[in-house]
Amino acid sequence: MGQIAPPSFRFNYVAHFFLLILLLLSSACSLPSLQQRSTSSAYTDTQGTALGRSIAPMLAQHPLEVSGVHLLVEPYEAMATRIHLARSAERSIDAQYYIWHGDIAGTLLFETLYQAAERGVRVRILVDDNGTQGIDRLLAALNAHPNIEIRLFNPFQYRKARWLGFLTDFSRLNRRMHNKLYIVDNQIAIAGGRNIGDEYFQVPEETSFIDADLLAVGPVAQESSKDFDRYWASLSSYPAELILSDPSDKDLEDLHLRAKGYETDEKAGRYLQAMNASGAVQRFLDGDLPWHWVPVKMISDPPAKGLGQARSEDMVPAKLFRLAGLPEKTMELISPYFVPMQADVEAMAGLVQKGVQMQVLTNSLAATDVALVHSGYVGSRVPLLKAGVTLYEWRHSMDSDLMGHREGIGQSSASSLHAKTFTIDGKHLFVGSFNFDPRSIDLNTECGFIVHSELLAAQMEEAFRLAIPYQSYEVRLSPEGSLYWLERRKNGETVRHDSEPYTSWWKRRSVDFFSLLPIKKLL
Repeated sequence: MGQIAPPSFRFNYVAHFFLLILLLLSSACSLPSLQQRSTSSAYTDTQGTALGRSIAPMLAQHPLEVSGVHLLVEPYEAMATRIHLARSAERSIDAQYYIWHGDIAGTLLFETLYQAAERGVRVRILVDDNGTQGIDRLLAALNAHPNIEIRLFNPFQYRKARWLGFLTDFSRLNRRMHNKLYIVDNQIAIAGGRNIGDEYFQVPEETSFIDADLLAVGPVAQESSKDFDRYWASLSSYPAELILSDPSDKDLEDLHLRAKGYETDEKAGRYLQAMNASGAVQRFLDGDLPWHWVPVKMISDPPAKGLGQARSEDMVPAKLFRLAGLPEKTMELISPYFVPMQADVEAMAGLVQKGVQMQVLTNSLAATDVALVHSGYVGSRVPLLKAGVTLYEWRHSMDSDLMGHREGIGQSSASSLHAKTFTIDGKHLFVGSFNFDPRSIDLNTECGFIVHSELLAAQMEEAFRLAIPYQSYEVRLSPEGSLYWLERRKNGETVRHDSEPYTSWWKRRSVDFFSLLPIKKLL
């Protein structure tokens, strides 16, 4: 009869076995060399394109240091602008996104970019690999086109079981490229909060995101191209052919068939009609689109942040306050994922003590699409309210008039806030990808436009004064120290809620549980 191994021996044996497995996985998931990677940069001789010729007269009427910006809040107008700009492209299209879904919106834009490439337009797509689930084969097929090049930021080597990558390379894969940027012919750029997917453009679904982009021409468009080039050439950007399997012609055929099929699909058809009715690009080409000509700067994190190699003074928060300064009178902040750390709460309290009126809009628990992130916010509400910060939480019902947004074709019955923007002292407006949370500050790369415009900042202030109180719950603190929520209805009625409005007991307790865990820095 054999001798039974002691427990300590069995534990060491199992531990060494799993260590060996992890070492083998780590070895297998090493990324390929970038030594032979091709180089490219934005075209600078695009003034003779149709877009360049349309912009030139406007540029001639304004000082060299200002750019023209137009706010894109309507979701189908935001999608139509991207589609029609791609159709107008003659030289280049550069697209940089955190998420790109293979749904209606994603398919339509992929098809439009493919058709542009067929006309001879150079198309470069840089997408964070965390947002490419389910479209590997399509990306590989598009990347095979001679005029399309696709790169993946911080790619996963394990394509189907991506969680295995987190076991062996967590410090890198936990850092994502959250940027959203779209540039056509180096003449016109779009930056903001929208990824590419149905929920970002109000394709008829159960839930849509309330979001905002800025369309920009002038010097800031060229700054955006230079920023895209920085990320394109970064050590985190891998050519798709080094990561993905060999392409298949069938995947391209499927893309064309799906795009064609949407023309007769009832749900997609209504959306396409509404999208095509948007005349922003034609108004732009005709010179009728209203522009605000003001100083605008493109700001972003260094791409090296994706490898944990960036300095804090080079990151978006430091750049924002260098350009706009600290608030002295007012600050209005819209952030769907609002997770202030203790130092942030103290800083905001200090500003309020100096006389700054500070208002914050974030998602309610009923509206948020990431309840785990909400758990990082709930513990900050009481200290922020005690400090004098005004807190609003976006309501789940879809009835938005935020910054001029109106209900549109195919509207949803519910909505979630996704815009990331803030104003300082009624003079400076930021629109971009940056959330006020530890992930945006420390882990993910971000970008956006900072606009020095009293007119656009005033629109935000007006939204906080007229629209937001009726589209959200105002969070209050009772004399006993407990939270309650005021729901103002348009008939003049005000309803008080003594717990998170329109949420289940189970959901509230789950958030309370996660708020106790030491995970706030990862949210």
